Amino acid sequence: MPIKREMMVRRDALDQIAVNETLLDAPREGELLLEIEGFAVTANNVTYAVVGDQLGYWNFFPAPESWGIVPVWGHARVIESRVPDIAVGERVYGYLPMASHLIVRPGDITPGGFRDMAPHRQPMSPIYNQYRRLAADPAHDPARESERALFAPLFTTSFLIGDQLKRENWHGADTLVMTSASSKTALAAAHVVRADSPAVRRIGLTSPANAGFVTATGLYDAVVPYGALERLDPQGSAVLVDFAGDTQLLRDIHAALPGRIAHILRVGVTHHADRDETIALPDPRPVWFFAPDAATALIHAIGPEAFNTALATRWAGFVAEAANWITIEQAPGAEALQRVWRNQLAGQAAPDIGYIARL
Repeated sequence: MPIKREMMVRRDALDQIAVNETLLDAPREGELLLEIEGFAVTANNVTYAVVGDQLGYWNFFPAPESWGIVPVWGHARVIESRVPDIAVGERVYGYLPMASHLIVRPGDITPGGFRDMAPHRQPMSPIYNQYRRLAADPAHDPARESERALFAPLFTTSFLIGDQLKRENWHGADTLVMTSASSKTALAAAHVVRADSPAVRRIGLTSPANAGFVTATGLYDAVVPYGALERLDPQGSAVLVDFAGDTQLLRDIHAALPGRIAHILRVGVTHHADRDETIALPDPRPVWFFAPDAATALIHAIGPEAFNTALATRWAGFVAEAANWITIEQAPGAEALQRVWRNQLAGQAAPDIGYIARL
């Protein structure tokens, strides 16, 4: 019987890792057994882990008590099917564990996809339970599978950030300031805002080590290292989109822009080691951005067809641009996955490399 491998992390110490090997269960009636072919590992997955208890990300792929399996996005192949409408050999794209295999229970089956109806996944947002069947998926590009795994979930979040702020008239601000400007979600958000809100000035905050890379992407009007916040110079007020999650950094930005911050969206926690929720912040306080809620609201407002068309248009432009500054690196095997995870966790991953792993 084949072996299932999964990488688990301690929920209270994310750098503590265990690679678990067990005998692979056979799917029951109405289930599929997926072999996971590859998945992206980015700072977004670190956010899933850091806020896993708060936002329920640990609940998708259960693990023993005090351990967690980090969710990722990637591709898988059906290797055993107990579902008449889905054949062995079919390939899918969707939300996966850091593991070699996954059993799903498809429902709402269409030629283009299905939803995992496993009972433990139903309390969470349905956005995460959707799987695309690649043979009939208009978004599938065989030449861009790595880019899809790497950017597509992040890009949807970025698209929704830009759309929400535009619909809110940018809270009267004329400048967007983003922390962790080298993160892939921030880069995609800068692309979307440049296209859809060209009058809004984009300022990226990043580490001195990444400032050259961020500048070279051409996605920002200005790039400011964290140690030089006195160089922040919005024309009027600013909206801050925070991918770092570093409370002291937010306080320093408030100090650099006294009374000029109109709104703060908190999206990620790339600087999770620097979180200190005891630090008092002046108003406005950060508001958590939850992409599934934003997607549901936008789809309700404009309809699914218009939503998919707008997203696809922006996605195509971003992927073409990203090819100029991103290199895809394969990371096969448990040792490589652990290395990539620890680098992402420590904030040491190179911003111009996208990692695709498998167990």
